[in-house]
Amino acid sequence: MPTLLHIDSSADLAHSRSRALTAAFAEAWRARGPEYTVVRRDLHVDQLPHLETSALHWAAADRTADEVVAPEAEALRQEVIDELLAADVVLVGSPLYNYTVPSTLKAWLDRVHIPGVLVGDVQPLEGRPVVTVVSRGGTYDADTPTEGWDHGSPVLQIILGTALGMKHYPVTVSATLADRLPDLAPLADHAAAEFADAKTTLERLAATLA
Repeated sequence: MPTLLHIDSSADLAHSRSRALTAAFAEAWRARGPEYTVVRRDLHVDQLPHLETSALHWAAADRTADEVVAPEAEALRQEVIDELLAADVVLVGSPLYNYTVPSTLKAWLDRVHIPGVLVGDVQPLEGRPVVTVVSRGGTYDADTPTEGWDHGSPVLQIILGTALGMKHYPVTVSATLADRLPDLAPLADHAAAEFADAKTTLERLAATLA
């Protein structure tokens, strides 16, 4: 059965734009038929701990003699890796928090960016589709003072697209705080149109990727 791994990381459980968009993708995925299943990992509701030791950055065979990993930490990392490997398509929702990914998502990335396991000469996820949905409260357009302040989107491309070798489909919406911040209020209509376009794009991807 085709399996979607649906990951969310927003701390806003009621009004999150990234959650709304990933939900639209998941709904369109399920609409393809009963065999299209979804595995859900909510990194805010069920948070992963930060790495218990730096030794978890390495495959067991590459650790030094004094690097010891507790069995429960090893088992948790393997659970996250196995879940990722079992997915036919991966969907990641990430708001931009202080110009980068939420710490809850970073904790997940730390558990899958493992040289010798998912990264390096062997890339078992090479070519696997991954769709990232990044929602940004402000704007980061070219030739503006905040150009280049989005450090979250590049992290997702570098780790998922380059290091893990996955086929990356990035979807981004901006000015999502236009309804709350007066300085962004003039962008409200643009933000709404961008959100609608992103939803259409995600529904199309969900209907075609496998």
